[in-house]
Amino acid sequence: MSAVERTDVVIVGSGFGGAIAAYHLAAGGARVTVLERGPWLRGEEFDQDFLLGTSYTRIFDFTVGDGMSILGGNCVGGGSVVYFATMPRAPRFVFERRGSIGRRMWPAAITRDTLDPWYDVVGEALPITPQSWSDVPYAGGLFAAACAHSGRTANPSPSAIDKPKCTNCNWMMAGCRVDAKRSLLLNYLPAAQAHGATIRPLHEVQRLTRTSEGAYQVHYNLVDDSDYRISRPGGVIEAKLVVLAAGAGATPVILQRSEPDLGTMPAAVGRYFSGNGERLNTAVIDERRAREVLGLDRGDGRAYEAYQIGKGPCVANWDRLDGSLPEYSRYSLEQLYFPPGLGTVLAQVPGAAGPSWFGREKKEMLRRWRSWLTVFTMSEDDNEGVFGPPPPTGNAERIAQQMLGRGALRYRPTPNTLRGWAESDADVKNILERDGIAQVAPWTNDLVGAYTVHPLASCRIGDDPATSALDDRHELRGHPGIFVTDGSAVPGALTVNPALTIAALAERAAPGLIDAARQRGVEVTHGAPPLGGTRVRTPAVSRD
Repeated sequence: MSAVERTDVVIVGSGFGGAIAAYHLAAGGARVTVLERGPWLRGEEFDQDFLLGTSYTRIFDFTVGDGMSILGGNCVGGGSVVYFATMPRAPRFVFERRGSIGRRMWPAAITRDTLDPWYDVVGEALPITPQSWSDVPYAGGLFAAACAHSGRTANPSPSAIDKPKCTNCNWMMAGCRVDAKRSLLLNYLPAAQAHGATIRPLHEVQRLTRTSEGAYQVHYNLVDDSDYRISRPGGVIEAKLVVLAAGAGATPVILQRSEPDLGTMPAAVGRYFSGNGERLNTAVIDERRAREVLGLDRGDGRAYEAYQIGKGPCVANWDRLDGSLPEYSRYSLEQLYFPPGLGTVLAQVPGAAGPSWFGREKKEMLRRWRSWLTVFTMSEDDNEGVFGPPPPTGNAERIAQQMLGRGALRYRPTPNTLRGWAESDADVKNILERDGIAQVAPWTNDLVGAYTVHPLASCRIGDDPATSALDDRHELRGHPGIFVTDGSAVPGALTVNPALTIAALAERAAPGLIDAARQRGVEVTHGAPPLGGTRVRTPAVSRD
């Protein structure tokens, strides 16, 4: 092992939580090192295929747990490279949720009103812009027409997309070749680098230890660039401040593995995991009925047949985001695009007489793939997830060369969560099966359990030390100088895409990070130059 390096701040992970912290600390004058487990790719290096070893499998981490699987980013830029850039603000009622603990989960200091200024900052930095109906591709238009036909509303979603650059290739989940998607590769990370931050890809942090002087040592392995099952001894970096932002599926694992050296962790580390209440349904559209009932025509005699054209989610139904409704019955429905691969495996055949996710009927369903529509539910779950003992290294035991691993998360949906899923499933069927427009079935849970692309809450902030791992400044209870700023800090499900809320919380945490660094002897100042251009206020998505 090499000699111990020294710096002011080590940041673990380069997604929204890590990149934003890196920018503010580096711009303030701190020496910042960012350690990222995945590779570093840029626009022209993103492949538009599904071959093992190309960027598609290199930049994802799919971790199968016991009852819950997590799909996340595994690259410099983290989830911002593989997200769909849909950026609504969380509804006001989310911040008043009581959830499984029976009392308000969020810290008293954070409400929708107090977070709005930080939403504004992120909206300017990326920037975030509204989409008009002229920006909506065929799949979004079909979902909007079906919503209108069933008496529901439909809304174009705010997004972090440079619309003139977008080619509607629908490959944005696999990284954007034309840099139309405003990932962190285009804003916070290069800004952090410009102020001296160092970013090191293929560095997987294993654990933290503490020095006799109260600093922290970050122990990492080096990951092979092509086979993630292979790692070799890396090194140790000593820092006065550590910011964990490895994602809700990895940050608690690092802390659990560090407990023998650091001492007892808060009880909430690795508990209260939320999958953002997520659920997926696939609808197979009847082209004739879509033409006759919805009046759709692409201009060439086809009603739809365009699942593969577009840019991910563009249209959402927010009718159930109503604070007057009971908890666990509030959710959003979002038209979504999943590329061939995971989506085609987990999609079930509606009304199948034989096997629902493989076999002859599934083959016929796949033949009609261009006439699919995927609808994504984000609802309120009960924070049921619990992480067991950590694996020997990393966040998972690697099963395949890339992408696939088995983790220690256990998730058993409660009746509250199941009821919300059932209500949203019925709503999707009511919208899309009306007058024979489509046949609908939820994705199977048989293979990988429930699933989420938005893991949250495994080291959450809060006021109650018994049910939160972090205080409202994102500092780990009992371990001064360790902060968590990724999705694991979010207290619970948000009922909408969480990227903007994670980013806003990271912006809100940044002044406290600087203060903590200064208290620990780091020469760093407030007042990083603002990023972006014209301020854009992203819309609320619900009534109070």
